[in-house]
Amino acid sequence: MTKLLVELLQAKEPLFTTSLRQLEKVSGQPGVDVRLKAEIIEKFNHRLKQLGLDHQDSKGPEIYAALINKARECDLHLAKKIGAGDSEDVEAILPLVKEVVEATDMKKDCWAMKDEVAKNMLRGMPPPHIMEILGYSDVNEMLNKENLYEVYGALRFAEDGDWLNEFNKQYVSLTADDFEDRQIKLVFMPKERWGDVAAHFVEKKRHFNTHLKELGVALILPSTIKRMPGVTTKLLSLTYHYYNEIRLYSAFFKLQRNREDFGQVFVDTLTAEPDGHVIMAGQNIHWRVIQRYFGKLKDEYHPEVFEPHVQPEDLHWRKAEDLLYEIDSEMDFWRDLDYVGMMYDGRPLVMNIMDVSLSYSNGISYDERYVYHFRESLWNELFMRYMGQKVLENQILKQLDNDMIAPENLKIQ
Repeated sequence: MTKLLVELLQAKEPLFTTSLRQLEKVSGQPGVDVRLKAEIIEKFNHRLKQLGLDHQDSKGPEIYAALINKARECDLHLAKKIGAGDSEDVEAILPLVKEVVEATDMKKDCWAMKDEVAKNMLRGMPPPHIMEILGYSDVNEMLNKENLYEVYGALRFAEDGDWLNEFNKQYVSLTADDFEDRQIKLVFMPKERWGDVAAHFVEKKRHFNTHLKELGVALILPSTIKRMPGVTTKLLSLTYHYYNEIRLYSAFFKLQRNREDFGQVFVDTLTAEPDGHVIMAGQNIHWRVIQRYFGKLKDEYHPEVFEPHVQPEDLHWRKAEDLLYEIDSEMDFWRDLDYVGMMYDGRPLVMNIMDVSLSYSNGISYDERYVYHFRESLWNELFMRYMGQKVLENQILKQLDNDMIAPENLKIQ
């Protein structure tokens, strides 16, 4: 077992090493982790050379500064590419990003809750704070005059936790008949109506994106910040990311649609994560890994376990970064670096474009540098490589076919 992967992933030992040894024994393919480590080191050092640095002589702060500067240069170029005159003018860039995303050639279909079902949930439990903010005393009048997706987007900002918990309980009664196939909707919430409501979220998170899995909606929140460096890269990458997230959960819900407890599964998924249904060598495997693995395979390969509701196109996905490269070739520096990083001063120093661009945009120091998206990508990459071994792929499919209920640990032969 390589110490580097343990440190980069902050994995729990000895469970992690034991799990990988089990995976190697089951698959008959030793050294997957060693090859991945070698690839990470090679890519990291190659990019350092492109930045004019040497891995033996360069210190962590120097590398981090070079990556931040590269993110700044790329963002300036990307902003110009989409027609922005000022790369830090948030209000000007928000609508430009919306136009770019809507024009992007990518999969945008999803399986989402019907509008009328969503309206009936609000009729059954009108949101008091939102109605007060908008000046309504009658929920039907509000639903007739307001944008449904804006209202749903504002629920998490305007209503308190107790109200949201009660509202979410309504999802338990949902069935597959309450859903439909449709296109993901990208909704820009106007500042004059929702600026004050979303202000706390935007100021705390330092970004303008969120999404509604149940409705298949990606939201761009109103700006309460006038100027922000790196906003174009941040906004585009996160918007594409949320499109992927909506499709990810859409495929998962489709796979669950015939279960008697579909509504409960739906609620549990909205409030947690679908990562306990499949186990590989003692490790919970997130649905994201499964979707991405099968989504990378040829379209004609579609295991029967997914039929008839989940089709190859439902599993198709593309990294948010890949879409950035299509818009601006200058972003190509970051290609295939989403899982690449090395340890410096006790913390990963990563080349994941989302983490680096967010660190740049938010003014994050070297000691506090972001690693979240990198770690997720590295976990995904590691497990997808093991799933590529046929025996493990078949065992994953067997668990999925077993109603995804209480799967057993893979047995070592």
